[in-house]
Amino acid sequence: MQDITSSMTPSEKRATASLASIYALRMLGLFMILPVLSLFAEQLEGSTPALIGLAMSIYGLPQVLLQIPFGLMSDRYGRKKVIIFGLILFFIGSVIAALSTTIYGVLIGRAFQGAGAISAVIMALVADLTQEVHRTKAMAIIGISIGMSFGVGIVAGPIISGFGGVQSVFGVTAVLTLLAILTIIYIVPDPQKSKLHRDAEFVPRVAMQVLKNPDLLRLNYGIFTLHMILMAIFVVVPTLMRKAGLPAGSEWQVYLPVFVISMAFAVPFIIIAEKKRKMKLVFLGAVAVVMLAELGLSALHQNLFEIIGFLFVFFCGFNLLEATLPSLISKTAPADLKGTAMGAYSSCQFMGLFMGGLVGGWFNGRFGVDAVFLFCAGTAFSWFLISLQMTPPRYVANLLISLEKISEQQANELITKMLELNGVEETTLHYEEALVYLKVDNQKLDKIQLQGLITEYINS
Repeated sequence: MQDITSSMTPSEKRATASLASIYALRMLGLFMILPVLSLFAEQLEGSTPALIGLAMSIYGLPQVLLQIPFGLMSDRYGRKKVIIFGLILFFIGSVIAALSTTIYGVLIGRAFQGAGAISAVIMALVADLTQEVHRTKAMAIIGISIGMSFGVGIVAGPIISGFGGVQSVFGVTAVLTLLAILTIIYIVPDPQKSKLHRDAEFVPRVAMQVLKNPDLLRLNYGIFTLHMILMAIFVVVPTLMRKAGLPAGSEWQVYLPVFVISMAFAVPFIIIAEKKRKMKLVFLGAVAVVMLAELGLSALHQNLFEIIGFLFVFFCGFNLLEATLPSLISKTAPADLKGTAMGAYSSCQFMGLFMGGLVGGWFNGRFGVDAVFLFCAGTAFSWFLISLQMTPPRYVANLLISLEKISEQQANELITKMLELNGVEETTLHYEEALVYLKVDNQKLDKIQLQGLITEYINS
């Protein structure tokens, strides 16, 4: 019987940590290239501003196209096999890009990197290897690892490229991918069985329920916009800083303090949003900050200190939104549709990255950098207007309870009594899966009381 007040088991901790490291190693390879690829691509044969932008972002398109199919394939062929296959594709892409001397070779390499679309499969394997009551905690650990890999990546990329050019960044990425393959083979435990997890996987037959939800659609537009702006910035800002006098290889001296200090600025607002329950106000403020940063960059980007200042403002808003958007998805989506909602959200995120490089490169080549920043500011403004209509979120968390040992009648009686408990806001029973999905207010919920109710029915 599961104990909702218990800690994760050693096996669960090992599985979560090892899978988080695989996710982080892969994302680290992608993030390291962001601050340096546009500078390197200018020297490649056949490069144009539009092709440079495309080379930076093309990996996002295969992610969109293959992420959900890979997740479905893993249900049939096994999680580990699909993850290893995806990592091999990523490794091949890294090697191709490292050896390329033309922009077209880099495009092919980046496309192969994107084809290693294993994010959804990793989440499904996490679900296989953790108890339902610890699932949310495991997903949060992976989310933290992604955030850390972003911060490390944008700092490490310029440092590594300073020693051996951007080819060395792709080379390090290939090595990290080999480490991830060894981790999945030798460290990640084998699941006793794999099954569908509604809280962690995309379920095609219920996709329309997610796509019809106006609040989820607003959030999906938000993550699309945020990552489109991020990629567009990295298409032009590294070159602008170099022209403004930043020595080659010194980019990390900008990105490290900008990222760390902006994260420190964001943390109090994350606490206010969650603990003080001011999520919508904080969210709208962060979108406005991103818009103002883009307007500032459009007007003032000749001086290095101006660029760094507005880059700092941007990352204040970006870090805050990166933390609050997944939380809003989790709060907004019905508990048994969370996996499907996160799948759609992730697809929009990668599509935003793809479009950011495409649009940023095109605007830069056709109209100049001013147009890139003005386009980003206009897109952020449209996001702000759309978000004004957002329903204030319920401050609830997801909780899964296994009901394998009780009858359907007992299960229905149990969820009726659960709804009578203070802090239990919503229950959804899927008896064929022996699961009940709960939305709970952790500030009000007495977990010991809930555990006592579960124990009473399991033992009856």
